[in-house]
Amino acid sequence: MPEPKVLQLAAGSAVLGLVLSAGVVTATGPWDSGQRTAERARAAAQAPTGGAHHGSGAPGGPDRPEAPAPAPSAPGVLTALGKAAARPQNPALATVLEPLLASPDLGPLRTGAVVDVATGEQLYGNGAAAPMVPASTVKIATAAAALSALGPDHRIPTTVVASPDFRRVTLVGGGDPTLDGPRLRALARDTARALRDRGVSTVQLAYDTSLYSGPERHPIGVNDNIAPVTALMTDEGRIGGAGAAGPRGEPANGPAARSADPAGDTARAFGDLLAEHAVTTGRPPVRAKAPGQGKRLARTRSAPLSSLVERTLTHSDNDIAEALARQTALATGKPASFDGAARAVRAELGKLGVPLAGARFADGSGLDRRDRLSAASLAALLVRAADPARPELRPVLTGLPVGGFSGTLRERYAAGSPGAGVIRAKTGTLTGVNTLAGTAVTANGRLLAFAFLAGETPSPYTAQPALDRLAAALTR
Repeated sequence: MPEPKVLQLAAGSAVLGLVLSAGVVTATGPWDSGQRTAERARAAAQAPTGGAHHGSGAPGGPDRPEAPAPAPSAPGVLTALGKAAARPQNPALATVLEPLLASPDLGPLRTGAVVDVATGEQLYGNGAAAPMVPASTVKIATAAAALSALGPDHRIPTTVVASPDFRRVTLVGGGDPTLDGPRLRALARDTARALRDRGVSTVQLAYDTSLYSGPERHPIGVNDNIAPVTALMTDEGRIGGAGAAGPRGEPANGPAARSADPAGDTARAFGDLLAEHAVTTGRPPVRAKAPGQGKRLARTRSAPLSSLVERTLTHSDNDIAEALARQTALATGKPASFDGAARAVRAELGKLGVPLAGARFADGSGLDRRDRLSAASLAALLVRAADPARPELRPVLTGLPVGGFSGTLRERYAAGSPGAGVIRAKTGTLTGVNTLAGTAVTANGRLLAFAFLAGETPSPYTAQPALDRLAAALTR
């Protein structure tokens, strides 16, 4: 029977529509009237009127079509979010949550925090300030720091620079792990055109990865969950048709075989593409720093940071998360290394007033078990992202997977669950570690931020449903 699914979709749309009217979460900035920035960008790119993807021209001009109207929301089924809705009672909330948090499925180490987004008041806490291994929920911190340091409109460049005599061409990595085949092809086409305009048809090809420093390998070593962290790569270093889209047209995600040399592979592919445009590069490309007085021939840029953040959180993308951490380091004058990025993220979160006692940022993705973050810190980050005075942080909320519908929560909160379409949360999973942090809408329309972290869990197959029950309990 299709009716239950229709009702779920209506509820999910209603929740997004409700946020429009929230005094807590305004429609300014990248919130885009409740829609994800990336979704609106995709709609604009597919519009029959044309226009460049993420174009920079004036609205309505030749380089950028008028922004499409937001998709209509279903009629509201909950009270509008905001301070008018009744605040959950602390004792009653504890009565409901304590037995769920005490479940043996969550192991012996479990903490939790629930905060009223409208007031910032902690409604529930159990070990809320205790530092825990956050797993991938640390990506919330990485994303918030990047947005705070760079803004939602920042785009990561990949550039081609020629030496003053045009005998050498250097492909310069800017740290964009989402560079893909079509964009690399367009970059080669533009480079070849610029060279032909100068009568050049033979060059030596080099590639520059000097923007990043320190080890390229993540401390976990060779792993299908992450490529070497380098300033130049294509399709996140995935091997074999890596850029293929998913079943709904989304970029490929999840574990995959990774190149041991993604920068070199990208440079070699670029050289082959130049050859298709009658530019000969001769011997294989060499790694070298671009000349300081070089001439820029061509450039491509990533999607805006808002879209990268949404993709990172929705699909728990480790490669983009590490790139976001390094971009934060670059923006704040720190080395673009694991250590420099960790210091930059911490400093940026400190500026946001997030409690960081005991926190440690060993990486940007959460794959490193040395990471530490408390439930109180995660909840505070979500409250900051909902602050009307901080619209630049809104993609932290719009990027959260939706229970039963998207990303890493697509298969959780099955039909009939009170959390389907109402819970938006980042998941975290390592062996023996399971976490969940996000937002929930109460039955009377109150927006709550929550974080539940568990360590030494016996099995993810029992721990994840236990966490889902905790979050779903907030919606009743």
